[in-house]
Amino acid sequence: TSFSSCRNFMIVSRCTCRASHLYAHLSKPWGCLDMARPSSDLAAFRDIFLRSKNIAIITGAGVSAESGVPTFRGAGGYWRKWQAQELATPEAFSRNPSRVWEFYHYRREVMLTKNPNPAHLAIAECENRLSKQGCAVTVITQNIDELHRRAGSKNIMEIHGSLFRTRCMSCGHEAANYNSPICAALKGKGAPDPDTDDARIPVQQLPRCEQKSCHGLLRPAVVWFGETLDSDILIRVEKVLDSCDLCLVVGTSSVVYPAAMFAQQVAARGIPVAEFNMEDTPATMRFKFHFRGPCGTTLPPALASPEEEQN
Repeated sequence: TSFSSCRNFMIVSRCTCRASHLYAHLSKPWGCLDMARPSSDLAAFRDIFLRSKNIAIITGAGVSAESGVPTFRGAGGYWRKWQAQELATPEAFSRNPSRVWEFYHYRREVMLTKNPNPAHLAIAECENRLSKQGCAVTVITQNIDELHRRAGSKNIMEIHGSLFRTRCMSCGHEAANYNSPICAALKGKGAPDPDTDDARIPVQQLPRCEQKSCHGLLRPAVVWFGETLDSDILIRVEKVLDSCDLCLVVGTSSVVYPAAMFAQQVAARGIPVAEFNMEDTPATMRFKFHFRGPCGTTLPPALASPEEEQN
């Protein structure tokens, strides 16, 4: 099955971060797959890895959780009394841009205190090493924290955007923004405690566009729930997945769409897929390998150079 047809289906269907209808579609077994329990044989994985020329690495929140990054998903994943799904929407921003900006300001400030962990570093080192050998390593990440970039990865596709980019609601200009705080009115705001009152910042004091004659309201340049992924990045992802000869799925629950489709589509072509995760996911049985445990522990030996392996 070609990923090309999958992409066309996704774009026509306006696939979103929570497209449950696609989940139902993919929950049916692929006829061509061996549904036996995936292997945890590291030596067998290493044999394939050392022969691979074009590796796609799909990462999710689990790889950043080990850096202490809050996910705001699942039990206990609240900012004040809201989960991300209640704040990360166009409707929430339209209703209360001050509250949404407090939430994102808090997340930006937290990220400035976090560092890449051994999983991020192993991926970056692998890309750097293999690129010198004429091989390609591409990171396709759902994360918006830029920890892959800070670890040294260069070939990155941030399919859900970045906490450190903004987009103007008026002129559409998008740019990197590492200001701390992002605007004066948000300084000291964003505390996550449920007893904290909303700052209720006037909209004119929220982050504003600095393009000449614009001054429009800025929003985080991330893909919110209910929004469609950028078709250009989907086309780039398609090309990577259609040409890869090995795919790794690292720290992702395989339930957030369309990213949850990516590795399954690769596996359906008969390409080896290795999953590194704390637990099984709905996609685990479709993959050739599964390595259970913290990504920062399981990934470095899997991606090590032959010299490091011997040591």
